[in-house]
Amino acid sequence: MSRIALVTGGTRGIGAAISLGLKAAGRTVIANYASNDAAAVAFHAEHGIPVKKFDVSDFDTCKAAIESIVAEFGPIEIVVNNAGITRDATMLRMNRDMWDAVIDTNLGSCFNICKLTFEGMRAAKFGRVVNIGSINGQAGQYGQVNYAAAKSGIHGFTKALAQEGARFGITVNAIAPGYVDTEMVRAVPGEVLKKIVAKIPVGRLGHAEDIARGVAFLTADDADFITGSTLSINGGQHMY
Repeated sequence: MSRIALVTGGTRGIGAAISLGLKAAGRTVIANYASNDAAAVAFHAEHGIPVKKFDVSDFDTCKAAIESIVAEFGPIEIVVNNAGITRDATMLRMNRDMWDAVIDTNLGSCFNICKLTFEGMRAAKFGRVVNIGSINGQAGQYGQVNYAAAKSGIHGFTKALAQEGARFGITVNAIAPGYVDTEMVRAVPGEVLKKIVAKIPVGRLGHAEDIARGVAFLTADDADFITGSTLSINGGQHMY
């Protein structure tokens, strides 16, 4: 019987590639999404992956959604915490709502989803958790104190939870992507994008599939000796 995998933010961009990669690896994938119904419907229609709409920043909403997923598909054994938003501004212009939204969605969701699935993994003596961090959580980024703080927090969260899960067959790792050729990055002005690529030693933006391959590797059944690690997939832009 195939293992059940939940991918948050799993219908677009990097998340969609992760969902497809896990499906190709033989997993039963459920892709969460927040608001873009049209994209989710199209993703399900094209790939046959079940989609579930819920707000990962709200604990009670997550609880109800995960209970529903478990009732329909079975215990969740693989979690990929990929959901994330940006609310960029310098400190002088950032307000508390912008801070809270990013922290709650990007970092708070990791607590919500792991809290609600960890007990089941522990009982099963098997679990795989991959949290999607960022190069900007490692190196910082101008105008992103909220985003950088949330992503850096993910890396610390990963190391601490890995210690709790290790003796129960649960591995917890993070991936820190660099600049990936997604819709958000493609919206960057051309001249700015050229400067970004010029700083990447391999000479190109990442592809969503680059990240998906890392997730497939870390969630494999035989990846049981890798935990508490952060895998940087950034083309050599930041060697950490």
